[in-house]
Amino acid sequence: MTHSSFANESPHLSPRDNERLEYLGDAVLQLITAEYLYKHHPGASEGELTQTRSAMVNTNTLALLAEQLDMGAYLYLGKGIAKGGGRNLKSLLANMFEAVLGAVFLDAGYDAAYHYYLNRYRSLPSPAQDENFKGRLQQVAQERFGETPFYDSEGARVGNHREYTSVVFAGAEPLGTGHGPTKQEAEQEAARIALEKLTGTSSAKIIAKPAKTPRPRSPRAPRTPRVAALLPSDGNGVASQPPAVEPEAVPNEAPQAVSEPVAETPEPPPPAPKRSRQFGEPLE
Repeated sequence: MTHSSFANESPHLSPRDNERLEYLGDAVLQLITAEYLYKHHPGASEGELTQTRSAMVNTNTLALLAEQLDMGAYLYLGKGIAKGGGRNLKSLLANMFEAVLGAVFLDAGYDAAYHYYLNRYRSLPSPAQDENFKGRLQQVAQERFGETPFYDSEGARVGNHREYTSVVFAGAEPLGTGHGPTKQEAEQEAARIALEKLTGTSSAKIIAKPAKTPRPRSPRAPRTPRVAALLPSDGNGVASQPPAVEPEAVPNEAPQAVSEPVAETPEPPPPAPKRSRQFGEPLE
């Protein structure tokens, strides 16, 4: 895999980078997660689906998936960004995973890309936290000020690497300032600081609203077991009679006769669950 910094420094070795593959992989990833959540969360609202998908495709999640495959060892980087620890940057690892996913899609098709991503996502020990501070800040700013926040970002070279500074505004007053190795990370940091000032809440608590939990259903009354379905067969499809059961003795009461259970006609088995024609997965 080739980063744009390496392509710019060594065009004779690799004149192209992976940014076009990242673009394609990002679009494929959005479709994969949208289809998966649509099939497996039939009771979720549009907002809940969007929040869950954001957690599945954010930078932290994709960086973890890239680290599982040790992708950083296979990335060609420019000398400056390599010395500055570029192989461990979450943003670069996430972009690299998207590029690989785009390559899988081109080489083997959508079905292969679908399982390539989901098999690795399911293997994560726990879902990565969604740190979409910019999206949360937009909601808060519109509620309080009726304004959509905007960001003033610029980059400067610090030593062997580049660092970005971003200031977020909602109106004329600045709300927060952030720094980071990429423009996106600097804007997220600025949004996080602005949220802490506006809400008085630490960043650990500024997360997406959890999905609504379904209301517990009241337990149903126990059903009478079907005797015929539980009795052994005599080989001709006819249920044999159960052994006689001795009634329990009740003080001061006459014993009651035990009625013979009446065999019922067994009901047909329930229909098999519907499955996806494309992937063979049961539809919930």
